[in-house]
Amino acid sequence: MTSMRRAAAAAIADLLRSAAFARAFTLTALSAAFLTPAIHSVNGIVTLSSIVAGLAAVGIAILLLRRDELSFVGFAPTSLALFVLWALASLAWTLDGAQGRTIAAWLSLAGWAVVAITIAHVRDTLQIARAMGDVLRWLLTVSLVVEILSGIILDVPFPTLGVEGLISFGGPVQGLFGSRNLLGFVAVLALITFVVEWRARAVPRHVAVYSLAIASVLVVLSGSPTALVLVVMLLFAELALAIARRTPRDRRRRVDIAVASLTAFGFVAALAMHRPIIDFFSARSGFASRAELWSETISWVRHRPINGWGLFGTWEDQPFPTNIINNTLGVPNASALNAYLDVVLQLGWVGLLLFAAFSTIALARAWLAAADRRSVVYAWLPLTLVALLVESAFESYTFSDLGWMLLVVCAVRAGRERSWRTRIDPTAPIPPPSAAPASPQDRRGSGG
Repeated sequence: MTSMRRAAAAAIADLLRSAAFARAFTLTALSAAFLTPAIHSVNGIVTLSSIVAGLAAVGIAILLLRRDELSFVGFAPTSLALFVLWALASLAWTLDGAQGRTIAAWLSLAGWAVVAITIAHVRDTLQIARAMGDVLRWLLTVSLVVEILSGIILDVPFPTLGVEGLISFGGPVQGLFGSRNLLGFVAVLALITFVVEWRARAVPRHVAVYSLAIASVLVVLSGSPTALVLVVMLLFAELALAIARRTPRDRRRRVDIAVASLTAFGFVAALAMHRPIIDFFSARSGFASRAELWSETISWVRHRPINGWGLFGTWEDQPFPTNIINNTLGVPNASALNAYLDVVLQLGWVGLLLFAAFSTIALARAWLAAADRRSVVYAWLPLTLVALLVESAFESYTFSDLGWMLLVVCAVRAGRERSWRTRIDPTAPIPPPSAAPASPQDRRGSGG
């Protein structure tokens, strides 16, 4: 009996260490992250929490079994660890009676972070992009089918999924993602991924054409104004990255410094002029309610500017002070519709500085790696990070679930490409230089 148990344990360990299981885990985790709104709407928070907990437990098991392949260098960014620890520390100043919610929100944050770290270690950048492409092709296709069923064939809404059946009127549509803005955001992420797949010749031409077509159609049908802003910003980012990639190495530093300076100047200017910016949005149709929410949220930030009100995650069930904010506005908002405002409301300026440091370092590493390496695959990291960080100005996706997981995946992969800790651990495995793309079949079967 003992020998049988040992054989079974060894077989399970071999399975968890295998490349096939790593790919299955990545596909499952990405599917769960993108389907978070649908899972929450159909089955509730308990089912969603159980899925995240199960994925995190499997991820920890995979990392433990692969510990000989791991190194201190690039395992996880220091800024990520500091931000997560500060979120846990907020339990100390959370209002009485709200500690349980803080613990639950932190476990969700940490659980998705563990899942993301696992993906980043068991799959390389191309494999992650390919897995994301496979998942998004199916989800966008199913979303379009659901909208056609609801709006054209059956002509009835699907309230459980948030589908209103407006596709026959040209939208807006939501698909499986619960809101038009999230669908627009996911479709833009899909465009980034599909373009990288196409340029890397990772999928057949007909698959690439279909993928780009369906993503483009859903960006338009979503009617999301934030998606249009995102597309414009990504075009500028792609142009800047293309210039950096074509600049000779001895002059590239100047280009990188110029891009970083312009980005920093824009961020500081936006921060200093937040009141005129909010007033500008208030005067535009469709943004007035969002601007009012931002103003009301800022007024509550002033009461606890350093450490915030404590982590509570989404605004579901309206914890204090979000219940006061929503009552004042007369609208049941589910977030601050701005990840940076949500962070500063819950974790204060210290939390926002840690979040900004984590995001900035990740983007800088990803940008430098993409500019320095010849393979187009490495452009997926900085462009995805740009999409996440720009979208954070209009939605709070990067502070929970899907957006947070993708942010951590990109940050850890960027850290594995370029990390200052290689100086203190020169024996750590270094990613190999870019090679000629392998065939799609080889990529599917290769280990991470």
